[in-house]
Amino acid sequence: MKVMVDASNVAHYGRKKDGKPRLDNIQKAAKALKELGYEPILIADASLRHEIDFKEDFNKLLDTDEIKQVPSGTTADHFILKIAEDEDAKILSNDVFREYNDEFQDISSRRIPYSFKDDNIIIGTSSKPKKVKNILQKICSYTLSEFENKGYDTYKLKKNKKLSGIAVAKEAIDRITNADNDSSLEDTLLKIPFFGRFMSLMEEDKTSDFIIFVLVSPRDYRDAVKNAGNIAVTVGDRLKLDHAPLVAVRNDLFTRPGSFEINIIYSDEILEESPFNVNVTINDHDYAFVKKNSRNIASTVAARLGTWKFPIVAVKPSMLMEKPGHFDITLEKGGEK
Repeated sequence: MKVMVDASNVAHYGRKKDGKPRLDNIQKAAKALKELGYEPILIADASLRHEIDFKEDFNKLLDTDEIKQVPSGTTADHFILKIAEDEDAKILSNDVFREYNDEFQDISSRRIPYSFKDDNIIIGTSSKPKKVKNILQKICSYTLSEFENKGYDTYKLKKNKKLSGIAVAKEAIDRITNADNDSSLEDTLLKIPFFGRFMSLMEEDKTSDFIIFVLVSPRDYRDAVKNAGNIAVTVGDRLKLDHAPLVAVRNDLFTRPGSFEINIIYSDEILEESPFNVNVTINDHDYAFVKKNSRNIASTVAARLGTWKFPIVAVKPSMLMEKPGHFDITLEKGGEK
């Protein structure tokens, strides 16, 4: 990750009265950031070249572009904040940029503080990003309601159950064999030959006609995938099916960590492609977070809609979304682009 180094702020650290800003501070900051795996970008305001202790060495770094100078007539703080936003980068500075909080609402999560001890720099950590509570779930809920408005049924949230391979298998078997307790599932599974007469099903040795979507928190996805094969075999063996049912694990933003949901769909009802792609227009403050989780949004929508392939979820920021948490959803006739 790139880190914009507020070179003037770093150079002035610890400067005594009538003392000069130190080039050594900047160089130590760059070295420490590289050792931590960052890519430092050194940016200095125009006045620093006239104040720094080793002017000749500093000017050589400017000439070789190792240190970049803020364009003349440009406010250094704003320039650094804007570059960091455009590059989705961090900022090394002890300046909290209070006067720019209204324009750049994620300063605290971008800014990395630092200090010097015994002439060595100590790199701090930035604050965790502030996120609007449940914004991802809100986006998914709105998106699913838009699909329903267009005539597509979606799986409704049920009570999460504790996640384990055997628990998932038992729940699937129970849901299939006791579908009369779930009218929506009953409507689906009635399409399976000899449904409700499993002795006949066993005698006829029918193959599986349904797909089991296992919905889990993104945190549990990898562990759940490891159990998918065993779940399929267990369900297939218990129901005496010629072929084990297909088990598809999907990240689901409504499901709590350590728990699961199941969406069981008759194979003929599965949509190969999502009928619509999802366009999310979001407030600048939430853009990076929502963009990072766009695949989880797509997975959630796919699992609850019953599509095999995920919809394309495109996220873009808008200045018209004035407050954190504001967003707009539009569906675009889709499938593959």
